[in-house]
Amino acid sequence: MLINQRKGSRTKRVKIPLLFSSIPAGFPSPAEDYIEAMIDLNELLITNPVATYLMRVQGLSMIEGGIFPQDIIVVDRSIDAQNGDVVVAVVDGEYNVKRLYHQEGQIMLLSDNPDYPPIVVPELAELTIWGVVTNVIHQVKRCLP
Repeated sequence: MLINQRKGSRTKRVKIPLLFSSIPAGFPSPAEDYIEAMIDLNELLITNPVATYLMRVQGLSMIEGGIFPQDIIVVDRSIDAQNGDVVVAVVDGEYNVKRLYHQEGQIMLLSDNPDYPPIVVPELAELTIWGVVTNVIHQVKRCLP
């Protein structure tokens, strides 16, 4: 699904080498030059392929949660959403990526950006939790001094 190559009518999975178990993002450290494992990104990012979808994000409401405009989110429809999960919610036909919060019968969809107010879901609103966001794919932004 993510890193598949088509060869005729058969799908070939591509495994990519995972180098090192971790790499410091702070101070330099001597590192051994070896491959730890071969990883298929499908296996890394997707638990249930038939229930998993990719969606592109618009807007800034989830930036403090690490979800930025144009990111691709991996959404699993087979997961039961729990309080605090980032979900794709459909409120009265409108899709949103928000953090689910429910307490004492009140449901709110919270942004991970204080500039965006919570969406309090009215009791009579039509709410569907379309899926749970499991991963985010985004490119590293280039910053020049």
